[in-house]
Amino acid sequence: MKKILVFACIFFISPLVFAQATYDFLKLDISPRAAAVAGSFVADGDDPNVIFYNPAGIGLLSGTPVSFSFLKYLMDINSASLSYSKEFAGIGRFAAGIQYINYGTFTRADESGTELGDFSAGEMAFLIGYSNELEKNFYYGANVKFIYSSIAGVTSTAAALDLGLHYAIPDVRWNFGLSILNFGTQIKSYYSIKEDLPLDIRVGFSKELERLPFRFFLSFNHLNDTQNKFLEHFQQITVGGEFRLGQSMKLRLGYDNEKRKELKIGTIAGLAGISVGLGFKVSTYNVDYSFSSLGSIGALHRFGISTNF
Repeated sequence: MKKILVFACIFFISPLVFAQATYDFLKLDISPRAAAVAGSFVADGDDPNVIFYNPAGIGLLSGTPVSFSFLKYLMDINSASLSYSKEFAGIGRFAAGIQYINYGTFTRADESGTELGDFSAGEMAFLIGYSNELEKNFYYGANVKFIYSSIAGVTSTAAALDLGLHYAIPDVRWNFGLSILNFGTQIKSYYSIKEDLPLDIRVGFSKELERLPFRFFLSFNHLNDTQNKFLEHFQQITVGGEFRLGQSMKLRLGYDNEKRKELKIGTIAGLAGISVGLGFKVSTYNVDYSFSSLGSIGALHRFGISTNF
């Protein structure tokens, strides 16, 4: 009963909080495994990158996992992340993460078009997370997040919290997750006007089939966005699947219906919103790759490596 009450309170109250935001790099899927299943990672519990999706999932990790991911974005934009987790007996499980993006170098010019040299832009987020059991198979978690942004020497900082719940049913391999991401405020704005953070409330589940080597992921995202009707809050759906191809290889597929709508040109969407990925194990290391289509705009490539000490 306690589980139902906690989930219900957060689920029905949280959509009342909404905002338009800056620091859009926080919306990016950096992890190739998460991106391959279209970011449907709110109910995951076996990957250290879950810190970026639901801090409660940290509590289901084992050992001392560490992961590094790299995203080759469009043009010369690059992004990377690092995550780490460790259990402390009698206290709970802690985790740390870093997310970074570099937008490249740009030409500076005045109003008349006279070139004044170059400038660069980049952003970074530091996370410290904690998770523990509320009761058997029911986990809670929270991240404290510091965000830094620099554009042509003008800087901005912000602080935020990520909050999450995760309920697992191991006997039937169901996992349910709920998270509130980027709940916070700017400490220092770029100029005189403060901007909101990209608040994102998600709820979803994952299910591993008993008779097939397949795991299904589903997530409802941006539940806090303003909508005219209640059911319209559930329009932004991502789904994914992970197939085990033997003991050392996994094939992943994902679909993001919101990206497909946004990237459609006329009646043509191509492969927009579709993602695929491959993961394989080499000794004690997991190596992952994903491809995410942006339709006619291009595609994103992600690479990652993780291990457990």
